[in-house]
Amino acid sequence: MIADPGSTRPPGAGEGPIPSHLLPRTSAVGPDGHLGVGGVDLVELCAEVGTPVFVYDEAHLRERCREAAVAWGDGATYASKAFWCKAMACLVAEEGLGVDVSTGGELHVALAGGVPPERIVLHGSNKSEAELAAALSVGVGRIVVDSFDELDRLDRLVPSLAGRRRVPVWLRITPGVEAHTHEYVRTGQEDSKFGFGLASGAAAAAVARVRARGSALELRGLHLHIGSQIFALDSFARALEVVAGFAVPLGLPELCVGGGLGVGYVEGEPTPSISEWASTVRAAARSAGWPADVHLGAEPGRAISATAAVTVYTAGTIKRLSGIRTYVSVDGGMSDNPRPVLYGSGYETFLPRATAAARPQAVTLVGKHCESGDVIVRDGRLPADLEVGDLVATPVTGAYGHSMASSYNKVPRPPVVFVAGGVARTVVRRETYDDLLALDL
Repeated sequence: MIADPGSTRPPGAGEGPIPSHLLPRTSAVGPDGHLGVGGVDLVELCAEVGTPVFVYDEAHLRERCREAAVAWGDGATYASKAFWCKAMACLVAEEGLGVDVSTGGELHVALAGGVPPERIVLHGSNKSEAELAAALSVGVGRIVVDSFDELDRLDRLVPSLAGRRRVPVWLRITPGVEAHTHEYVRTGQEDSKFGFGLASGAAAAAVARVRARGSALELRGLHLHIGSQIFALDSFARALEVVAGFAVPLGLPELCVGGGLGVGYVEGEPTPSISEWASTVRAAARSAGWPADVHLGAEPGRAISATAAVTVYTAGTIKRLSGIRTYVSVDGGMSDNPRPVLYGSGYETFLPRATAAARPQAVTLVGKHCESGDVIVRDGRLPADLEVGDLVATPVTGAYGHSMASSYNKVPRPPVVFVAGGVARTVVRRETYDDLLALDL
């Protein structure tokens, strides 16, 4: 369930203002050129809360949740690994989506945020007995079984339910379909740590074993997840075609196609909508022979949260190397956005004080960590009047920024601020130096 890459800037990308479709939904440029999100001026906000900071457009998050609910019905399940905190759990619960969790920690946050247990789907390729026991004790809606070893663990745990409900499970199937995305986030091929392989016969063996458990486990359906950051919707259609011959005869009532819908991070990169994705999957299911009454579901995460946020930094050092490049060093880096280091992911850059300004200056945005690879944006563009002390923002950082953040080099993690209706509220406070010592004995 690893997170996954965006894209690199297309050759010849423009030097104009930051494209508006990369900004959160309620973004607006004020008369002074400042960017406002949710009615809050980002320059003024950063003067108050400091930088780095993750700023989330709450209306954007809610709108995407509602789009998912319309597109997928009660099969809409938010992938919490994309962005998760108690405030996001509350928001998702209020919008009526289910939640996919893959660890005991994500489950704990979901429950603390008021997500109904029956709307929680437990994932994970190596669930511990403690995590499974916790999920069983609260009555999660579905457990996605990922291995035969996990079935062994369930065999030991389920009898302790002592006459309670049968445990509803899905089996995760790897259909042998390679999505066109980064190799680290392809999960549907046969050579994967996830799920039961179709071609190897493991999937058929898993079905037989679960059904042999009689009343203890209730096999409700199958789960497919072929990868992440997928723009080619026909990849999902292909997976349904491949699995149909195996799955349709089983007569199972549910099928989840997982997540993985791609999101544009840079200028010129298209983004399929959640609605288009759902329509493609439904049409492909019908074409492949899946019965009309099979309940289809999906687990969008990035598609809901990515474009909802911007990260704002302060430029501290500007190093111009004639004929080579200009380095702009900021007060964050790979600790708050490791995706460029992990995957070579691309982002855009702009100045919140001059959002509509042209960006003729080529820069490489780097962090403050003791690593040459601490690059946030390799091929960024900024206005020519950039100077030390300027706020520099990167958009489309709502997924896999906060959730993958670390305190490497003992740099405190940034706060998360939700903005809506002209009001900013901090939902995750900034980590402090004392926090860095909190676990030391």
